[in-house]
Amino acid sequence: MLAERLALGCDARAYVIDAPTSGLASCSLGLIHPVLPAPNYPKGRAAHIHAVATEPAFQRRGCAKAILAALLDRLERDGVTLCELYASEGSAPLYAGLGFASNPALMRMTHFPAPSSPGTS
Repeated sequence: MLAERLALGCDARAYVIDAPTSGLASCSLGLIHPVLPAPNYPKGRAAHIHAVATEPAFQRRGCAKAILAALLDRLERDGVTLCELYASEGSAPLYAGLGFASNPALMRMTHFPAPSSPGTS
């Protein structure tokens, strides 16, 4: 599913740093979605950063900062002016250094439909 979304003209953007031997040292992934245009996002394009990850052997070398900066630059070129992500306590300083800020007004809810009882649909 992700491969299709990474195709030219689709909504996913990803950046990676290859590990010297094989695999990935670090990666970032953002998905663009439409929002109603407003003064802060006049083109009606927002992005959610879904992943920023670095293999432990490559941490503290600037990999996460480099791939996230590249992703943010690309999103800006794509007309995205609103970027959101969920930060762990340990990663919050990295994101703050790139311009992200906490927003106490942001609230979140995850809703799971109740399982149906046997014999109902």
